[in-house]
Amino acid sequence: MTLKKCTCIYVIIAGLAVICLAVTNLDIMQGPDSMQTMTESITTSVPTTRFLPQAIAKPEEIRDLFALDAQSIMPRTQAIIQEAEQALDELLAIPAAERTFANTMRALDSFTARISSWGALLHTLTMVSTEKDIRDIAQQAVLLLEAFSIEKLSQNKELYHAVTAYHDTNFVCEELTHEERYYVTETIKDFKRAGLELSDEIQEQVKAIKKELADASLIFQTTINTDQRSIKVPREALAGLTDAFIASLQKEGDLYILGTDTPTVTQVLEHVSVEATRKALKHEYVNRGYPSNSELLKKIIALRDKLAQLLGYESYAALEIEDSMAKTVPTVEQFLRDLAQRVEPKVATEMAELQADLPEGVTLTESGQFKSWDLGYVKESYKKKHLQIDEREIAEYFPVEKTIPALLKIYEEFFNIQLSEVPLKGFWHPEVRLITMHKDGELKGYLLLDLHPRPFKYTHACEIDIYKARPNSPAVAVVLANFPKPTADAPGLLKHNDVVTFFHEFGHAIHDLLSATELVGFAGTNVKRDFVEMPSQMLEEWIWDPEMLKRVSSHYKTGEPLSDELIDRLRAVKNFNTGDFVQRQLSFAELSLRSFAAGADKDPHALKESINKKLRPYIAIDPDDHFEASFGHLTGYGARYYGYLWSKVFALDMFDYIKQYGLVNPEIGSRYADEILGKGGSVDPEVLLTNFLGRKPNSNAFFRDLGI
Repeated sequence: MTLKKCTCIYVIIAGLAVICLAVTNLDIMQGPDSMQTMTESITTSVPTTRFLPQAIAKPEEIRDLFALDAQSIMPRTQAIIQEAEQALDELLAIPAAERTFANTMRALDSFTARISSWGALLHTLTMVSTEKDIRDIAQQAVLLLEAFSIEKLSQNKELYHAVTAYHDTNFVCEELTHEERYYVTETIKDFKRAGLELSDEIQEQVKAIKKELADASLIFQTTINTDQRSIKVPREALAGLTDAFIASLQKEGDLYILGTDTPTVTQVLEHVSVEATRKALKHEYVNRGYPSNSELLKKIIALRDKLAQLLGYESYAALEIEDSMAKTVPTVEQFLRDLAQRVEPKVATEMAELQADLPEGVTLTESGQFKSWDLGYVKESYKKKHLQIDEREIAEYFPVEKTIPALLKIYEEFFNIQLSEVPLKGFWHPEVRLITMHKDGELKGYLLLDLHPRPFKYTHACEIDIYKARPNSPAVAVVLANFPKPTADAPGLLKHNDVVTFFHEFGHAIHDLLSATELVGFAGTNVKRDFVEMPSQMLEEWIWDPEMLKRVSSHYKTGEPLSDELIDRLRAVKNFNTGDFVQRQLSFAELSLRSFAAGADKDPHALKESINKKLRPYIAIDPDDHFEASFGHLTGYGARYYGYLWSKVFALDMFDYIKQYGLVNPEIGSRYADEILGKGGSVDPEVLLTNFLGRKPNSNAFFRDLGI
């Protein structure tokens, strides 16, 4: 899924506003011709409607936005496109001498924002709807919007000429803000990167490839969401799991069904003592989307390489990274190499400690390596024995219904905001909750929470912005997660990592809701891709602080918070296996970067194996592991998965600075909101960081946090 920094010219609807958490700690339609036909089928018989309001005034309007049946989705999509076409025609008809920022640039920002909002809403339905016909038609509508956006916006030479005509004439005369001037220059850069200065012949090829890529990328993610794999095992195969968790599982006769949802896979791989069960479920988990997505991924790699070559770039990685903080592929490669060298000694120590004290029933391979389905279990066993930490014991202090409100209270205090739940039903699922956010008496936004797994729902954790904040107009965002669900007999208990995940994703939402840019294209998370994770990764650190842990923990039976002793033990775990964690993130970053290096003919499966042999040689390669087929970041983040580690450096530097003022100090929180979050993408991230810190950012806190 893609998120475009921006000017909203290159509108990739299918993931424009989707921000995902990094891969968890588990080791684990229609073609372009059809899209073109649909685009051409739009006629003036479809009335232009205002069912997509310019701003949301009350909660019921959000419910009504999502209250779509399969029959209404396509007509409404066609109406949105027709409305955008009319606005575009009006913009293009303006004589060059009469062009102003308002009638050209602001107009462009306005109608592309509406296209993006509708696309984000539809894409959300493909990820969450319980009805197959709605998911299917929403996917078709997303592809229709993609085709329109490519044809009429990102690859429209006439639009490019209109923008450059304004730039070459009245732009120099008008009194514009820094944000407005930056918007113009960034828009022109985007057009040039899209090849608008190239020949018409190349332009047609670029359009065709982008449409095909939009189709393939959406199918890739949909295939993951709809791959509902599971295994069935007898009761004795679940040894190590709690009775409460086992009772929550579905059964078929005397057999228990283990699905590939995150809560189930985590429990099994970390706690089940029966190797055969771990192995069988891990096999299903890492083969979601296989084999169809494996072939589709090869096609995506080849198409992206061809696109980069047409646009004059050495590789697709070079094309993407040019518009990031890192700017060049060599800069990223050096960053990853340096980090690998720094953590290598710690990894060696960690693995030696684990191998020296294996739990009963676990053996290494003949070459002394861990089996991939064993490592999570080995780590958890080591933590229980040597660090006196059982994640399930910690989870008893984080019941969903008490922990989520406590987490929201921290956000309220730090950012000086007010969050309130609205008892409104009628969304895509009864479990969806609606939160309002006010600041200084003003409604700043709405947030929808959909936190538990179910069939055909998006399987990871992410934030999607539906409406970007703008002056006098609240934002609307969605947070999706897959946390353990409460049952009739037991509450949903969050692992500490789940608590961190929620705080992370809510951090993306706050970035969107507290945005204060003048232009929608710069609002909230519309920032450089390798900076977008900085705010959320910084906020993760709150959930390791002793005071914050006291505040958000409440044992589901006694109501008592975590004791000082448990907190000390939990915090000791923070540096446990950080070397391997970084190596794992490096392996994903390498796969991301090398998949989109120069060359069209690549085998992602073979690439993944060669990278793991180099970076994680202590884990035996499983030839039947096709994790790349469900690695959605390859389509969304492309070559820029390195951004998680890159932005983590800045996140920890920022946290170190803010902590000295207090983690619920509204003065520093408001300053951070104004100077970092509020600016969105309207200022270069390095400038934002330097201005806020009063110095250049550095990596000292990052390496100190890793314990190296």
